Amino acid sequence: MPNNSNGPSQAFNIGLLLVDGFALMSFSSVIEPLRAANLISKNVLYEIDYYSSEKELSTSSSGATVASTKSLSDMAHLDILFVVAGLGSTTFNNHDILRLLRHLAKQRIILGGVSGGPVILAKAGVLKNRRFTVHWEHVSEMVELFPELVIERSLYVKDRDRYTCAGGIAPLDMMNAMITEHHGNEFAQKVSDWFIHTEIRSSASPQRSGLSERYPSATQEMILAIEAMRNHIADPLDLEQLARLSEVSTRQLNRLFKEKLSITTMDFYRQLRLQTAEKLLKQSSMKIIDIAQATGFMNAAHFSATFNKQLGKTPSSVRKHS
Repeated sequence: MPNNSNGPSQAFNIGLLLVDGFALMSFSSVIEPLRAANLISKNVLYEIDYYSSEKELSTSSSGATVASTKSLSDMAHLDILFVVAGLGSTTFNNHDILRLLRHLAKQRIILGGVSGGPVILAKAGVLKNRRFTVHWEHVSEMVELFPELVIERSLYVKDRDRYTCAGGIAPLDMMNAMITEHHGNEFAQKVSDWFIHTEIRSSASPQRSGLSERYPSATQEMILAIEAMRNHIADPLDLEQLARLSEVSTRQLNRLFKEKLSITTMDFYRQLRLQTAEKLLKQSSMKIIDIAQATGFMNAAHFSATFNKQLGKTPSSVRKHS
């Protein structure tokens, strides 16, 4: 697994399962940051393999084709598999692929979906109790087909072992977030600058104003920490991990949060998780225990006690009134 050190590390194995009709823009936005990371580091940080959902060649929406580099039976080595699809994903009905995705989920291989890819993940049943996003073209159909799922209108969403992305050039931002986690913000910025993509967008950009607009007094280090928090709602990071991703000491990060927002770093993080939980209580049909797990709490009792203490109401009362 990649790490945040500057030295060589074991390559992170990424697979792209291409479904006919995928957009070249989405495809390129996934692989190009990885290629640039390898080039800039002069190490093979990322190994990439291509798979076809139907045959040896996958055909994009523009008619360009991409050849498979591995067969569908050769995925055991992967760290993550992205399903890249386009329009028509709601009619995708390849039961072998859907069964394969369920098998990979059981094998604890991380699964991702790009553009229409999350639709196929939903059809495979591997997005249950996971926050996710999808291209806006598919939102109304998804709400109708899967009313129990939690759709966010965001650029990308990382929820534990699922990465989903709206497509277009949004994968540039998602892959930058992944590279930041693996190799640090300074290196990820070099990758982003390679593509003249100097203004990296946060995962929630389409749904709300950018983090710098929401928190105008926040410093760049704080913005990095808040973005890391948003990407780790279900699997909370500790203060040391947040500080490392923000490239400051724990003491300095805490000082900044207290000075700029009048709150400690971890109290801010807890509020962010509880706000997400409240939204899920109001907008989803997830069970309270599943919402607790999706927002990083040990169990339903701990979640309810913290929710009540911080927000002055119980999860069950919020659910009842919604």
